[in-house]
Amino acid sequence: MTPAELSRTVLRSVRGAVEEQELSVPVPARIVVQPPPRPGCGDYASNVALQLARQAGRPAREVAEILRKRLIGSAGITRVEIAGPGFLNFTLGDGAQAALVREVLAQGDGYGDRSVRSARGVGAGDVAGPGSSPDREPAPDREPGRGPDPDRGPAPGPAPSARDVVVAEVLARIQAAAGVAAVDGGQAAPVATPPDLTALIARLGVDEARWVLLRPAAQDPVRVPERPVQRESNPRFRVQYAAARARALGRYAQELGFGSEPGDVGAPARGEAVGEGPSDGSVSAAQSLQTFHTLLATYPSAIETAARLRAPDRVVRHLEATADAFFRWHDVCPPLPVGEQKPLAVHRARLALAEAGGTVLANGLRLLGISAPEHL
Repeated sequence: MTPAELSRTVLRSVRGAVEEQELSVPVPARIVVQPPPRPGCGDYASNVALQLARQAGRPAREVAEILRKRLIGSAGITRVEIAGPGFLNFTLGDGAQAALVREVLAQGDGYGDRSVRSARGVGAGDVAGPGSSPDREPAPDREPGRGPDPDRGPAPGPAPSARDVVVAEVLARIQAAAGVAAVDGGQAAPVATPPDLTALIARLGVDEARWVLLRPAAQDPVRVPERPVQRESNPRFRVQYAAARARALGRYAQELGFGSEPGDVGAPARGEAVGEGPSDGSVSAAQSLQTFHTLLATYPSAIETAARLRAPDRVVRHLEATADAFFRWHDVCPPLPVGEQKPLAVHRARLALAEAGGTVLANGLRLLGISAPEHL
């Protein structure tokens, strides 16, 4: 069961309780499920009972109990518990993680991007070409990151800064991906490339310049490095490297004669038992796997939040966290056979999970207008 499927299942339970007069409330348009704030509280949690309690005129825990009884036994849900003032905590079945990986791989570049899925729905012949849709790569006759074509004329009013131009461009992509209407109707006037953006790209390159401008929150200043650093201490490089590594694993697996298949990723390597943290205090193997899955599952909601708050930095932070989680999991659960080991089902499952991670990272980089290279 994926987060979207769980959300729909909870929504059906609310609708059923209303139809059978167990609750007297308006049925919400959607139910939000999120990873719980602490480990050991299930796979996902929802505050829907707290939201409905006031309208129902009943205690939140009582509303939660009505929904819990309806949700017990639902396909894909192993356990439903009530926590605190009325939170619902869900533990999903063993196949939930494989289902998520399968969904990510099936949607490909449309995972988390409604504009791509909408374009596919009108038929391949009607899909806009590169540069004509906010979810596509910039047109090849202009260097990515250099803003709209200056030949189309400057925008009225004060000249925008490099940050203004890049944030506005990326925000338009994010809003299209989330299916959120732009405040200006998506018809922002084209502007000439600001001189400070031209200078920054010349100094850092397109990818680093865009990352530097997009990473800070709106209220934070832009911190420009002396030069781009091509190593893992650089968050932009780390995200691109994780995406490239995921693709490389697929190539190496092909050379070994096997492909990916979502399933049980098995126990970690190097003798580390699931659920037991290493002595250095870093996160355990089980937590690494759970965190990685959670970040893949919540990528679409991260895009929606970034669009709603007009905050592209939310996407940047999510990609950084996803790349870090990928490497932590990859190090204890190698997707490729080691030594003389033959490829097993667990390697196919791990490869599928790695490819799903690479898909999420590549999709996010594309929204930011930053390259996701095959090799790095």
